[in-house]
Amino acid sequence: MPASIPKTTRVIINANPPVGELKPDTFKVEERPLPELQEGQVLVKVLALGNEPAQRNWLDTSIDERRLYAPPIRKGDVVRSPAIGEVLASKSGKWKEGQRVTGFFGWTEYAVVKEEEITREAANVKGQSEWISLGALGLTGLTAWAGAFDVCHIKPEHTVLVSGAAGAVGSAFVQIAKNVVGCAKVVGVAGGKEKCDWVKKLGADECLDYKVGDTSKRGEVPQPVAPISGDSPDFEKNLKAALPDYADVFFDNVGGKVLDLGLTVVKRYGFICQCGAISGYQGKPLTLEHYGEVIMNRLTIKGMILMDHVKLIPQASQELQKWVEEGKIDVTEGETVVDTKFEDVPKTFQLLFTGGNKGKLVTKLV
Repeated sequence: MPASIPKTTRVIINANPPVGELKPDTFKVEERPLPELQEGQVLVKVLALGNEPAQRNWLDTSIDERRLYAPPIRKGDVVRSPAIGEVLASKSGKWKEGQRVTGFFGWTEYAVVKEEEITREAANVKGQSEWISLGALGLTGLTAWAGAFDVCHIKPEHTVLVSGAAGAVGSAFVQIAKNVVGCAKVVGVAGGKEKCDWVKKLGADECLDYKVGDTSKRGEVPQPVAPISGDSPDFEKNLKAALPDYADVFFDNVGGKVLDLGLTVVKRYGFICQCGAISGYQGKPLTLEHYGEVIMNRLTIKGMILMDHVKLIPQASQELQKWVEEGKIDVTEGETVVDTKFEDVPKTFQLLFTGGNKGKLVTKLV
């Protein structure tokens, strides 16, 4: 056991539950005592945090709790978050000092947790990021796997549209659809040329940049527009040009205008998986001008949450690791790792809502 065991830890709490955009006083750093280690418990030093868009919804305590799939992060609670940590001390027969482990340790420097609260040992895959358990082999990859196989049931003959294709889940879904299933056509939607080029590098046949105008005419320089999903004046035209025969499946992570226009390019009896709606997570209202498409073309829209697919996680984990090792899922560029002082954790988290990440956003504590 280490000679010096910390007696206190800094934590970040939900100080003023947000309605609408996150504000400077939403979060607060506090110092709290650490409980003495009991049998079956371990002391973990948090090394890195995974950033999940769903955390934004957990913070909003104005939502009727009966409508939530997970408990809210109430006022005064430590912000819940997946993390990778190192076991500093252990009174557990399962976990040893020095092991790197994963779990929902939250926004804290140290945590005393029960052995069953640790999800698993952090993955160590040769040639891959040390934080892969927060991304492709964590909630991100598992969500994409469940979306692809247990919700969308994608097949080789399918044409698939993926929004948020440069995000953590979207980029994993693109690779599963093209490199594993071998879908006939995969079209991504992302913000910015760099991100779109990366999505095509991952395997997408096309990637549409919602931030620029029509790029089909030679010699014209595309003009940037406000980075609001789908508000480019030419996005609708480019979307329809990319899908002249429509999409069988639309895997949506964005909501808002992208979802609204996506309704117009899903074929009759097509399927839409609503995995996320990040464009509205900061209080922006959802307006659907084309919702009549659902009726006219008998579309199916289904929301998904990973916890509905927990029985399949062992299979998904095994297959995801195999595909990473085979190079079918590439995460060497699929992370945005931000070295972050503890007090700046909220600032890094908010990069999720400004398009500041490519692939998984990881907060590395320094």
